[in-house]
This record gives sequence, structure tokens and C-alpha cells, in this order.
Amino acid sequence: MTDTICALATAPGGALGIIRISGPQSLEILSHVFSKDLSNAKPNTIHYGHIKDDTEIIDEVMVSIFRAPHSYTGEDSAEISCHGSRYILNKVLELLIQNGCRMAQPGEYTQRAFLNGKMDLSQAEAVADLIASGNKATHQIAMSQLRGNFSSDLSRLREQLLKLTSLLELELDFSDHEDLEFADRNELLDIANKINNRITHLARSFETGQALKNGIPVAIVGRTNVGKSTLLNKLLRDDRAIVSSVHGTTRDTIEDVIDIQGVTFRFIDTAGIRQTTDEVEQIGISRTYAAIEKARIVLWLIDAEPTSEDIQDMQNRCKDKSLITIQNKIDESRSHFTFHLPHSTNSTHHASFLKISAKQGTNLDQLEQAIFESANIPELSEQDIIVTSARQYHSLLSAQENLSRVLSSLESGLSGDLVSEDLRLVLDDLASITGQNRILADEVLRNIFTHFCVGK
Repeated sequence: MTDTICALATAPGGALGIIRISGPQSLEILSHVFSKDLSNAKPNTIHYGHIKDDTEIIDEVMVSIFRAPHSYTGEDSAEISCHGSRYILNKVLELLIQNGCRMAQPGEYTQRAFLNGKMDLSQAEAVADLIASGNKATHQIAMSQLRGNFSSDLSRLREQLLKLTSLLELELDFSDHEDLEFADRNELLDIANKINNRITHLARSFETGQALKNGIPVAIVGRTNVGKSTLLNKLLRDDRAIVSSVHGTTRDTIEDVIDIQGVTFRFIDTAGIRQTTDEVEQIGISRTYAAIEKARIVLWLIDAEPTSEDIQDMQNRCKDKSLITIQNKIDESRSHFTFHLPHSTNSTHHASFLKISAKQGTNLDQLEQAIFESANIPELSEQDIIVTSARQYHSLLSAQENLSRVLSSLESGLSGDLVSEDLRLVLDDLASITGQNRILADEVLRNIFTHFCVGK
């Protein structure tokens, strides 16, 4: 924290590049390489000049000045905007290092922001999510966390838990007065149940968060030559998969992603399901079944009326997934048959039936809409809280476990000291998410911030 650090904050190869400097000697070091003395420069100002060494001018640049604590890191900072030449960028960094800077470690700027109280740990993790956001949904989730919505929610929960702990510990202080009861057990139980419900809701959002972050997996399955690869190519608007009239052409899974209404879907084209003695094709079919297991949505393509055995098999494999049965090749006369969609017994998962022509692109807009609806993604805003971090998720699970003991203890009428101890563990679990009021191990902090890019 006493070092002054520097790093390239933009990807190399562009027309412009930005180099960040942060630390107590930022402006003094910058003054040694800039054409003007900036040691007394006013905060939030921009200065035009040249970066120079002893023999030549390296580049004409714009320098932005930030003074502690009103900067990203909470320290004196500066940003040099120069041309994006690799030579220029490397030369500027070299000059800064020669005059007292050191190269920043991955995530060190955001780590300093956290350590200087500019953001809590959940907000710091949201910075990485914001940079990595590839669609509208993940952008909104990251912005919600970065603006502190998750932190505020956890803060409210912690206030309620602290109230419970205080009432119980007050009783312990006056335990020799048997006629005194500061905490009504029924009221405590009611508050604890409400807290538990909220923590459970946050923990369950992790599944949605992971799906949005990594892409919702959609498996395209069916018999050979029903048009699975053709459908994938049409959805991707690209010839990604080989299309052939030869049965068993696709022998492995092929994956790619597209955005539908601001949500990323990861499509998996699979080997056709049929009886075969070909050893390689059998491996492909086994991978088809594995893809169904991993998928959240299954597109079952048919071009002829399926047998009752096929229907039963698909229902069994997709009983915990959204199943869209798709009658393909409606442009061909042999595809006209009667098919009744099997009734879904699972009300929490979507089931639908569509007729399309993958070859002609007929009704693909309806299919995309059905896929989006099958994902059951709630309408998100920047106020919604969706957990995307595995670290935060595990802390919530630990809080659930400790809170379940609190509930059991209150229902059983156990002594307040036992209840109070478990409440403290819940408080620690929630504090570990934000890093507030709890000292986190250096190893944990390093693990979090090393996943950031160097300039952040």
C-alpha cells in the first residue's frame, strides 16, 4: 500500500491506450516524465503535454488527475491517455518504473479500493463481473452488485441478527434474575424465519446467476438426420456444424452461443440417437445423453411420429428440464403427421410443441421465443439481486446451516448462550461476503483479486 503502482488499463492494439498510476508518489513520479510539474495540480483536472525522457519526446498525451480520497483506489492517482502504439505504451511504463513506480499485480487497483474502504468485497467482485459481462442480463446483475444493492440487503439482515444477538446476550448478563426475559421467543423465532427465508432466496438465485453468467445450456437432440445440425447453423447464422444426408455424420457434441433477448444461450448439437454397432458413434450417443443431463432446456427434434417408447424415454430423461418438442421439415410432405404433446407432470418446467422448417428458417422466431420463455428467467432490473459468485454462495449455504440450528434451538427452548453462539456464526458468514467487520485471510483476498485483469 506504500508503493506507487502503474499498469496499462486498456487492451493493447487500439488507437489509444490508458496507463494508470496510483499511490502516494503518483504525481511526483509523473512530474519527472511529463512536460509540466503536476505535483500541485488540482484534483479532477486534465492536462495536455508530452511524455519525455532525457533525449526525446515519446508522445503527446492527456493526463487526468485524481486526489485521495476521491479516486477509484482512494489514493492519489493519474491516468495517462496516449496513442496505442506498443512501443509508446511500453516506453511510458518503462519511464514510470525507472522513476519509482512498480508494475501493478492483477486486481491490485480494485484491491486497494477495497482496503481503502471505497467498496466492499461483493462490490469488488462485481467489478470483474461487469468487465466480463457479455449480455444485458449479466450487465444488470453486475451493476446491481456494484451499486451496493446486495450489500444493502445483507446489511439489513445483519442488523436484524445483531438485534437478536443483543437481546439474548442481555438476558445472559442478567441470568441471575429468573423473572426477567428480554427476548420474546416467539418474536425471535418469527424474525429468524424471515431472515432464513431471505437467505434461502438469495442462495437459490445462484443457479440462475450461473446460468446467466455461463450461458443457459440448450441440448439439441433427436434421431439421425432430423435436422439438428441444420437447426444449430440457422440459430447461429453460421455454418458451424457439418450437414449431410449420411446418417451419423455428427459424432461428437458441438457448442456455440447466441443471445436471445439479452440472455446468452449455449447450444449443444449432439450425435443422433439410434441403434448402431459403430464404436465411435456409440461414444457420440453416450455424449448426447450426457448433454441432456447437463442441459437446462432440451430441444427434441422429430420428423416423423415418435413411438410411445421414444416419448417415454425423452420424458424420463427431461423430467427436471424444460422440453420443447419440435416437428421439423414441415416444408416436406412426409412430415405431416398427428402428434400430441405428452402432458408434463412438472409444473415448474416448461413444455411446448412447435412446427418448423430448419432448412427454410420457418418459425425460427417462434422457436427463439419459446426457448427464452423456457429458461424461466425473471425480468431483471439493476435493482434485482442475483448471486453469481461461488464464494458468496458457499457463505450463504453456511449461513443457512447455522441459522437452521438457531431455529431448532429456539423451537426447543434451549438456553440463550447456545442460540447466541450460532447467531454469531451466521453474522460471520454474512460478513465474509462483504468483508466488512471481519478480517479475511490474505490467501482469500489474493484468490479473489488475482482473477482480475492487470489494469483493474
